[in-house]
Amino acid sequence: MAAMRFLVHGHVQGVGFRWWVWRQATRLGLHGLARNLRDGSVEVIAEGSDSSLADLERVLAQGPPAAQVERVEKHNVPHEVPIPNGFDIK
Repeated sequence: MAAMRFLVHGHVQGVGFRWWVWRQATRLGLHGLARNLRDGSVEVIAEGSDSSLADLERVLAQGPPAAQVERVEKHNVPHEVPIPNGFDIK
């Protein structure tokens, strides 16, 4: 299992983005979390198969209809970072 951290920038807060991520991640069988950051971006940490993480990255770049995603940054997650067994919204 691989884990990735995505930072989604643009108009992504106040548009149901985290709940939309939860639905996408659950559909893809991923574990992790989504949370708003103070700078207006949304952080998504997800763990699962490489193909599911690639699918998540693709859908994050599109976002839900009310969002306007400008860019998605992708980073590796250190092994010591705890990842929830399900998918949480913070």
